[in-house]
Amino acid sequence: MSLGRERRGKRIVIWPSYIDESIPRSMGRKIAKSKAVRKPTVEEIRAAAQALNLNPVVEQSKYPKAWWDVRARVVVDKIASKRRILELIASKIAELRRSRG
Repeated sequence: MSLGRERRGKRIVIWPSYIDESIPRSMGRKIAKSKAVRKPTVEEIRAAAQALNLNPVVEQSKYPKAWWDVRARVVVDKIASKRRILELIASKIAELRRSRG
């Protein structure tokens, strides 16, 4: 899949709640519920990003909506808009879940 490079060297942060269909937008979901997945794990996000050649790195950090709570996040290359990357990762997670049964 060739999406081209936008702003070479830029990276974006992906928190699981950004693509979790069970999280309301007010608590951090960034994509449409219809394109999101239920309860994605950091490992699933990492695996999907790896499959999309986004060079994922897992980090521990404080989630902005719950600054007192340290959680894991995934940092990936920015190859398109953030929303498009989130949709691609959610789609890849759904595909990986279907393939493993």
